[in-house]
Amino acid sequence: MEQATDAAGIEEVEAGEIMAEPQQTEPATHSVLMQLREMILTGKIAPDTKLRAEALASLLNVSRTPIRSALAVLSAEGVVNYSVNRGYMVRAVTVRDVFDSIDVRASLEGIAARTTVDRGWEPDALDRLAGLVEQGRAILDRGEWSETIEHDWYQLNWLFHRSIMRASQNDVLRNATRMTLIYPVLGDAARLCPAIAASVPQRHRQVPPTPPAHVLESQAEHEELLAAFRREDADAAQRVMTRHVLATRHRLHAIIMPR
Repeated sequence: MEQATDAAGIEEVEAGEIMAEPQQTEPATHSVLMQLREMILTGKIAPDTKLRAEALASLLNVSRTPIRSALAVLSAEGVVNYSVNRGYMVRAVTVRDVFDSIDVRASLEGIAARTTVDRGWEPDALDRLAGLVEQGRAILDRGEWSETIEHDWYQLNWLFHRSIMRASQNDVLRNATRMTLIYPVLGDAARLCPAIAASVPQRHRQVPPTPPAHVLESQAEHEELLAAFRREDADAAQRVMTRHVLATRHRLHAIIMPR
């Protein structure tokens, strides 16, 4: 239980710092942005839904100002569409969209991983990355799995990737990568992304009682990446990160039913 407490502590400290994207948003707008993005990407707000600032403000118990700011960011990210006549509407994401976004993200994060080695890691930053990796391993070593544990591990996974992107010190890479996040990242996309889940058999959308193979493989790749950073191997860092991100695409492609 102590390990779970440690993970939550990193979430509280690091999530507000590393995941504050885009950087110029006010705290209220950032909170609304995160909530709206998650509601849209997980299908809680259905595709083609018209997004009215007044209704969303009431739903989230905030003023219309952060809602409007968040919608503008989501429009720039491609999560929602905007037209002068119709306003903001939830974009309908397809399986092809998700696969395309993963392909682009793999290239961008591979470059980011290489760049961190080329520019050099600050010792404290590398230690924090190692801490995330260690906590992810501790979660898996317990041998248990549930929706809550999955969320905890994926939160650490998200922070791991954001830490690397931040260490690249490249705002262009960071902003470009944000444009690829059109599917849920705090859990298994096979279950949480509506566009994917609709084509995945039920047996692949169930939460198993023990850590699934793809998560164990992902954790091992985190450890492989950390080792590459420590030995300052830029080629290996880029190669492993690219393969690591593409692994999600390969797995989803393998379990999606032909239509």
